[in-house]
Amino acid sequence: MRSIANRRQRGEARCQTPRARPDRRDTAYVRRFRFPRPLPRLYSRYARRYARLVTMPTTAPTANALADVTASDSTLRRFLHGLPGVDAVGLEARAASLGTRSIKTTAKAYAIDLAISMVDLTTLEGADTPGKVRALGAKAVLPDPTDRTAPTTAAVCVYPDMVAVAKEAVAGSGVKVASVATAFPAGRAALGVKLADVRDAVAAGADEVDMVIDRGAFLAGRYLKVYDEIVAVKEVCGDARLKVIFETGELSTYDNIRRASWLGMLAGADFIKTSTGKVAVNATPANTLLMLEAVRDFRAQTGVQVGVKPAGGIRTSKDAIKFLVLVNETAGEDWLDNHWFRFGASSLLNDLLMQRQKLATGRYSGPDYVTVD
Repeated sequence: MRSIANRRQRGEARCQTPRARPDRRDTAYVRRFRFPRPLPRLYSRYARRYARLVTMPTTAPTANALADVTASDSTLRRFLHGLPGVDAVGLEARAASLGTRSIKTTAKAYAIDLAISMVDLTTLEGADTPGKVRALGAKAVLPDPTDRTAPTTAAVCVYPDMVAVAKEAVAGSGVKVASVATAFPAGRAALGVKLADVRDAVAAGADEVDMVIDRGAFLAGRYLKVYDEIVAVKEVCGDARLKVIFETGELSTYDNIRRASWLGMLAGADFIKTSTGKVAVNATPANTLLMLEAVRDFRAQTGVQVGVKPAGGIRTSKDAIKFLVLVNETAGEDWLDNHWFRFGASSLLNDLLMQRQKLATGRYSGPDYVTVD
């Protein structure tokens, strides 16, 4: 009974005596109230797991770390899915802001000539004839018959069975002959068929081979299968340069485009290319910007430079100049050369020539003053 009475008395005393507020300068108070409590164990476990992804730099691991990423499907998947996620809003805003740059007078004239020299003049139709390919080759060598100062295009791009005709048409000019291969444009064929396609093109004299990846395998997560196919095609190409087409319009997300870019470069691609030009969504400033970031980062990590080729949907001089600004501002001047950057196009060249004539004469010529592709 006495202990109960004592407890009651102490309780009444506490109620009557106002509680003193702690001094904020007191070290114990600061330690107790100013710093957060440790994170719950569950939260800490997930924070540790994902901290590397959150704090990852914008570039991939160093060259030493790249040596073993293709050792197995699981290591390749871990590497590709460990790449930094793409901020879609930021990427599109960056591409749009660079597209507002104004290029005038002498800079515009230089940009137009540079763009002409970067065109892969293309005809990939079922109705292609030897006569059409010869005419295309003649236009690649002399784009403007009224002005011999116009630069030649970088290449002509045809189907494998037209390579010999194109090679003859551009002989001695320095214009390259590129051939699509590997069951273009769908890429739905056995590996043996794809490699035979490449061998035919190279045997006919192709300087460059444009292959398509197996998008079905890529989207199913079978990255090593895609990698092995690119490696096999690269081996068959010999001295011919290899362009790897992703068909970005079918890859669905920017993250997939970044993964495909790194996959192609790891497999030995000389160029990475946006699209075939045969689907609804082809080259866009945003997906080209993303691929330019990838080749820039890849060179920073490995010392190997890889080219970029946007293809499909680039029809006007204004479009071409926007892409050149993207190249200069993202990858740098080293890529402002047709050895490292190309336009896959058929109608773009005519608009470039009309703009060139406008700068020279002050008058718009119109489509009747350029040859029809």
